[in-house]
Amino acid sequence: MSHRIWAATVIVMVCAGFAGAQEAEPEPGAAFVAGTAPSARPPEAPVIEAVDKDADWYAQALTGVSQPYPASLSFLEEQGNWFSPFLHPGMPPPYDIRGWYQTD
Repeated sequence: MSHRIWAATVIVMVCAGFAGAQEAEPEPGAAFVAGTAPSARPPEAPVIEAVDKDADWYAQALTGVSQPYPASLSFLEEQGNWFSPFLHPGMPPPYDIRGWYQTD
């Protein structure tokens, strides 16, 4: 079989495979997972109404920072329940400039 006939046969088979494929409809009551609009938040997704930042939260967030607190830390007022590396221990000593790993 020549290369041209072989290549044409492969192309026809691939196209025939794609022609038979179609998007399946989700079952009623099935959980929504991204789908055709991954940037859109599903209407039934939970919504966080408020973030409780008590004194313990601020004590943890300001570990190793002395008063007066710099104005650059004002982002803590807007900090929500998302991950921020500022709120968690980083590398151990000698790179631990905030004292997260100190044992008293």
